[in-house]
Amino acid sequence: MDKQSLMQRNNLIRAGVMGANDGILSVSGIVLGVAGATSNTGTILLAGFAGMLAGTVSMAMGEYVSVSSQHDAQEKVRRIQTDALATNYDGEFSYIQDKYTADGISQKLARQATEEMMSKDALTTTVRERYGFTLDHELSAGGAAMVSLISFPIGSILPMLAISMTPKDMREIATFIAVIIALTLTGYSAAVLNGANKKRAALRNVIAGVFTMVVTYIIGSLFR
Repeated sequence: MDKQSLMQRNNLIRAGVMGANDGILSVSGIVLGVAGATSNTGTILLAGFAGMLAGTVSMAMGEYVSVSSQHDAQEKVRRIQTDALATNYDGEFSYIQDKYTADGISQKLARQATEEMMSKDALTTTVRERYGFTLDHELSAGGAAMVSLISFPIGSILPMLAISMTPKDMREIATFIAVIIALTLTGYSAAVLNGANKKRAALRNVIAGVFTMVVTYIIGSLFR
């Protein structure tokens, strides 16, 4: 598998993990909020199902629009740099060389490195050095939307199962515990993919979940 395919696959996995995480977090807040207001299981599940549908569509469309916008911005940069290389190649060459020199590389080595990279792929080199990203390594808009379309409802199922399959006198706490465990796993997984601190990411995710569930349950209880 080449570097580009690996990066795109990892981006899709990351979108899936975050989609599932959002599904868990959003729907757990909804079902616990409604559970605070009523003990009717049908009403709680109906609210959770509605939240799952709305969140799934919103998440998928949000991913599609966001990634598509990113693609549009990158295509604009591609056009700008293609024109710049066609009309002012020497100026672009000097920009790259001067940047390397400013980073502490000797004039001779900076020129040699610039010549090698510009001769290999001038467009990719200038885009990377001027704008900080690499062309054609972006996430697929359709792929991101599809992954979110699948992962969000999968995450949403957990709190609904927890609150519907446990006895009424303990379903809130059972849902609370199940969600905390799930958020720990998704937070840890996201940190692994992002290269972040795993314990900190998992703890941050759990704190966000606890805050969401407590606040929505308290608000729901006001309407009981």
